[in-house]
Amino acid sequence: MSYLLLDLVALAVLSVPFGLACRRWSRQGELAHRLGALALAALALVVVTVVFDSLMIAAGLFTYDPSALVGLHVGRAPVEDLAYPVGAVLLLPSVWELLRPGGAPPGRDHHDDRTAP
Repeated sequence: MSYLLLDLVALAVLSVPFGLACRRWSRQGELAHRLGALALAALALVVVTVVFDSLMIAAGLFTYDPSALVGLHVGRAPVEDLAYPVGAVLLLPSVWELLRPGGAPPGRDHHDDRTAP
């Protein structure tokens, strides 16, 4: 099995909770704001991954089976490695959102039905 196929399967699975969280954010009117923040987080994590993977590969700390790679690299990091930070950005905020009771907006007690003064 190639690393790319493994990455695509993992990202497909992670897209399910992400889709559910996006639906909830959309109902709360927060979708555009959340997607913007997640895009910035993904960009930062991808840059850090490229930098540190390139350094670790250059130092000889690990290698990849070339037959399992597509062959595209960013720096010395194979593109397949970029699925991990993207997967983290898909999964972690989604789980956080889906585990909040009743989808209450952050910072508001979901048991408090009073309006703010």
